[in-house]
Amino acid sequence: MQARAVGEYAELMDSISAGQLVKVVDGGPARDGIVFDFPSATKVVVAIVDPRRGPSFRTVHPKALSERLEEGTEDPALRRLMRRTRPPEHRGERGGGGTGHGRAGHTRPATHRAPGK
Repeated sequence: MQARAVGEYAELMDSISAGQLVKVVDGGPARDGIVFDFPSATKVVVAIVDPRRGPSFRTVHPKALSERLEEGTEDPALRRLMRRTRPPEHRGERGGGGTGHGRAGHTRPATHRAPGK
């Protein structure tokens, strides 16, 4: 593992929130990203630009992130991806049942209608 130059990035992050600018170091070269979701203490969903696939989401461990302070050249594409994507929904936090039948109303099909009336 390479040593980082002093002042290159901030150290590991204490708190993570959606929309935060981050640097992702997960084995390859460091890449700019934006936090999209924080589903658990060991998972962070980050929008990054994959060189082969373009803007996409990747789930990483929080220890693979460090804070960055300046906007990057890829940030507009990442923000567009985040705007197009439905916000995450964490059912366990809402207090409702995990299984449901969709929206209320229209629980039965319409009754038979005789032709010609």
